Parts: sequence; structure tokens; C-alpha cells
Amino acid sequence: MLVAAVVALLVAMALALVRAFLGPRLYNRILAINVFGTKTVLFMAVLGTMSGRSYILDIALIYALVNFVSTIAVLRLTHLDELLPDGGGRKAT
Repeated sequence: MLVAAVVALLVAMALALVRAFLGPRLYNRILAINVFGTKTVLFMAVLGTMSGRSYILDIALIYALVNFVSTIAVLRLTHLDELLPDGGGRKAT
């Protein structure tokens, strides 16, 4: 049963990567990367359960926190870039 869960997670991770590369908008891509990170946490938890090593679950929790904080940071940066009148000081070429 756990092998089926691993296969399903790998398929979901692959689909999230496809969405991240082909997403029509920036927010769709950011969401796909966040989904990929969440599936990675689940993948690590399943592998930790399969191998019987409980410390892998601790690593998965730390990775989940890093994924959450980095997603919020990227969203804040993109939102700040949209609020600036000149596009963040970048010149159009």
C-alpha cells in the first residue's frame, strides 16, 4: 500500500512541475512550486514510515516550515513589485 502512495506522490510531483513550467501566470507557477514542496514533505514522510526511521519525519517538518516561509516571502516580493509604480526601479528594454 505504501508503494502505491509513493508512486501516486511521484506522479503528483511530476504534474506539479509541469504546471510550474507551463503555468500561464506567475501566481500559478508559485502555487505549483508550493504544491511540489508539500508533496515532497509527504513523500519524505512516507519514506520515513517505510524505512522505520523516525528522524526523517523531523526533517520533513523542517522542510515544510522552510517551504511555507519561502512561499510567503516570494509572494510578498512579487506583490511589492506590482505595487511600485516603475516596476521596482527596473528599466524596460
